[in-house]
Amino acid sequence: MVVFGLVSGVFGLLISLLIIAFFVLGERKVLGYSQSRKGPNKVGVIGLLQSFADLLKLVIKFKCFYFQSRSYVGLFGVVLLMALVIVYSFIYGSYYSASYSGLSVLWFLAAASTSSYSLLCTGWGGYNNYSFLSSVRCAFGSVSFEACFMCVVIFCALCSCSYNLIDFYYNCWLSLLLFPLIYVLFLICILCETNRTPFDYGEAESELVSGFNVEYSGIYFTCLFACEYIIIYVFSWLGVVLMFGG
Repeated sequence: MVVFGLVSGVFGLLISLLIIAFFVLGERKVLGYSQSRKGPNKVGVIGLLQSFADLLKLVIKFKCFYFQSRSYVGLFGVVLLMALVIVYSFIYGSYYSASYSGLSVLWFLAAASTSSYSLLCTGWGGYNNYSFLSSVRCAFGSVSFEACFMCVVIFCALCSCSYNLIDFYYNCWLSLLLFPLIYVLFLICILCETNRTPFDYGEAESELVSGFNVEYSGIYFTCLFACEYIIIYVFSWLGVVLMFGG
């Protein structure tokens, strides 16, 4: 059972990465057409391989720099964020296998509570005042809405009389029909937790350049970028499971 859980978690991570590659491509396409541009359309058929080409370019272009004391803190923040995403992927993968946990909701909330620490470490370890300011704003925003997010998730779990995500499958549209306001609060909390508009404190480009990852490049930037979009995908999946029954 443990081995099967590990395999399902690895498959969950790989599927998430594959989905994110095309999700980023779709987002760039939409942004391009909204500005009367075609967007990425050169690599592969209609640009379908653009995300993989970008990944290869970021991995190959490795920047050698001198590690200072705070640089290790930033590296720890990147590793912590990757570990958080791996835990999310294992919960996501176990949902579609027989290795699910009876307390998967609580495991998810426990993992989500560590996101602020990774943002603070990443921003502070970049030796940049703007990235540090961005990470502080992201962390404070996450902490502020995290309490509301946890209350919404626990409320849905109590209404379903279970902390197991599998049991939400049998509720179907029950949560959304009975508590539409809860769904609105959940969407607001997700937007803040994933740093998306209008709660994009970390990437207010007019004042903070590019957010807490401005000093990172190569494989480190790739990890931060991929983790951000995987978190968006996993939280969207959680919303579907809680409100629509999976």
